Amino acid sequence: MNRLPQRDKLPHEVPAWVRQGADFFLTICCRMREENQLCHPEVAKTIFEAVDYRQNAGRWYVHLLLLMPDHLHAIVSFPGRERMVRVVANFKEVTAKRAGIRWQRDFFDHRLRREESFEEKAAYIRRNPVRKGLIGDETKWPWRWRTAEGRSGGPGGPALPVP
Repeated sequence: MNRLPQRDKLPHEVPAWVRQGADFFLTICCRMREENQLCHPEVAKTIFEAVDYRQNAGRWYVHLLLLMPDHLHAIVSFPGRERMVRVVANFKEVTAKRAGIRWQRDFFDHRLRREESFEEKAAYIRRNPVRKGLIGDETKWPWRWRTAEGRSGGPGGPALPVP
């Protein structure tokens, strides 16, 4: 029996020397690439509710999250007591059960190291639907979540899906 090669599991442990509340750029992909699993009103509603729930519980602070048809991008901070891998795994498990999303096994994370890096990644996220030819104006993309206060808001602030 031929088995497909297995991808190595990505390490997601934040080193002890990284300051608490550091910002991370995350990409979470669906198992079936090129298939629209996420950009549907009911699925997006479930995802945004799951984001908001964890935000209000203080498990993470999402600065920006944008859905693409087969993946999502986010900029997220985690309080010191929360492990990134555990929070993301719980988010994926809940959204998979409630919305039928078939997520890939892992996710990609990158710690943002400079203030300019935050703005560069936020712009990259916002422009993604335009780069992929899904829309002409990034401000019209309906599948974006952000806090009401924007980046300067504190954890647990009310969430607004951006129409």
